[in-house]
Amino acid sequence: MNIALPLVLAIIVFFFAYRFYAKYISKIFQIDAAKKTPSVEINDGVDFVPTKPGVLFSHHFASIAGGGPILGPTIALIYGYQISLFWIILGCVLFGAVHDFVALIISIREKGKSIAEVARKTLGDAGFFIFVGFTVICLIMIIVAFLGATVSALTSTYPIEQLGLGPDQTLLNTITENGIIKGKIGGIASTSVFIITGFAPILGYLLYIRKIPIIIASIIAVAVCFVSIIIGVAFPVTMPPDIWRIVLCFYIFISAGIPVWIVLQPRDFSNSFILYIGIIVIMVALLIGGAASLFGFGSAEALSVFHIGAPAFNFAEGGILLGAVWPILFITIACGAISGFHALVASGTSSKQISNETHAKKIGYGGMLLEGLFAIGVLSVVAAGINFSDYKEIVFPTTPGASSNPILAFALSLGSVIHQAFGINQIYGTIFGILLVEGFVVTTLDTSVRLCRYLLEEIWNVSFKKVPKILKSYYFNAGLIVFIGYLLSLTNSITKIWPIFGSANQLLAALVLTVVAVWLFKKGKPTWFVTLPALFMLVTSISSLVYLLFVKYLPSGNVPLIVADIMLAVLSGAFIMLIIRNFLYRRITKQVS
Repeated sequence: MNIALPLVLAIIVFFFAYRFYAKYISKIFQIDAAKKTPSVEINDGVDFVPTKPGVLFSHHFASIAGGGPILGPTIALIYGYQISLFWIILGCVLFGAVHDFVALIISIREKGKSIAEVARKTLGDAGFFIFVGFTVICLIMIIVAFLGATVSALTSTYPIEQLGLGPDQTLLNTITENGIIKGKIGGIASTSVFIITGFAPILGYLLYIRKIPIIIASIIAVAVCFVSIIIGVAFPVTMPPDIWRIVLCFYIFISAGIPVWIVLQPRDFSNSFILYIGIIVIMVALLIGGAASLFGFGSAEALSVFHIGAPAFNFAEGGILLGAVWPILFITIACGAISGFHALVASGTSSKQISNETHAKKIGYGGMLLEGLFAIGVLSVVAAGINFSDYKEIVFPTTPGASSNPILAFALSLGSVIHQAFGINQIYGTIFGILLVEGFVVTTLDTSVRLCRYLLEEIWNVSFKKVPKILKSYYFNAGLIVFIGYLLSLTNSITKIWPIFGSANQLLAALVLTVVAVWLFKKGKPTWFVTLPALFMLVTSISSLVYLLFVKYLPSGNVPLIVADIMLAVLSGAFIMLIIRNFLYRRITKQVS
């Protein structure tokens, strides 16, 4: 298959989806430019601030995108290229974009309340606890998955010969394993992440205290990213995996308690430029490759890269290595198709900054479509840019002691495609690929710890009339979360933890869609467009929990994942009973009486 064909197909489908389906949903909600949004009505200058749509779109997209649209499609490629592509396109249009759009507009209509607060209003305290329970488990699984992925990526090595470098090269530090010279790729990204993070407080001071113009801050941020890579090449930071794990845990523990403007916001600001440049580079490279393949110009090696070589369907091998294609594929690709985490962003920050209801379609539905294009770009790059047998050995290694490293698989693939499309040495594209993922994975880690800490504090406030002093402590709540994440990451690779994270994430999405359906039902509006996706995700996610429990976790005796699986199953059962009791039962009783 031509490497550009899936991207072109997706662009066409997404255009019509945005033009017609998103417009239909807007009519159901009666989107009105004359209605005051919470940011305009409240406008406290802190949380509720009217924001230009372009600026808000950038913030929203940077928050929902990142590592997820890269890791999920890269892992799911084991099932085959075409089935993964099918789920991304279908899921994005009918599931994920709808989910993000309705979560945003519901929060706007409820005065900027979070989706958890909307759940309390529609389903009572029980609905609130179930929602928070899903969210906490989901966030912990994110921390475990991304912690393991980060450690693997930052310690990545790869044969320099396969990177197009000779034995006399001086670009990379090297080690020799079994007579093979390998370059320390991850060390360059490590140095870059250190520099970008270390500079974040200075950028935060300039942005939020000195209030320098955005354009000046943008130039500084891009320059810092550029310089960090150059310094990383000269002085790569290398540490053993266990040391990296401790360093990262210490960092996310500290960063979860300091003001967001010191590290989180300025680093997100810097990383967003890397993300946008990465998306542009991927899209342009795919289009160049597609044109080259169509018209037959370029070397034989280039034409082979510009042709997708991964199998279209690979259900049997995928079933052995990851699990049955249904339901596991549909919870492996979350970001890019549908992700419950997005509702936390839409209702947590975006709804408090949107200045006009008519912007909700662009930010909610349009933002998810862009993430879907990003996921398709990643899938195409990995499916074409690396030999499928090499892909399997990196993501699903058979070598004893080797760890799964999907970030490296993506980075190597991107380096290959960039090399053939632009003539840039493969190693530079590979380094850029790792850096593209790493910045957002680290951001996701500290953001998840912070969110999880907030939720634990909310649970204690609701559960106790007088909350014990220790439960109010940032050190206790953040420390508990980080400690759990550290322990789970010691024994669970990303390919082990990703399915349970995906199950939690997709269950959260099902819950969000159901809350919206109840909200619409009470107002006498159509609900089918949220009810059908909610039912599919609920059935799929619960089925994945059953499958993982009996096929994966119980036979292997993986106690932590057994406990997490059972907790999610219990919460799912409680949620279903809550819906039956509050609505189906009451509706039947009302009709009888």
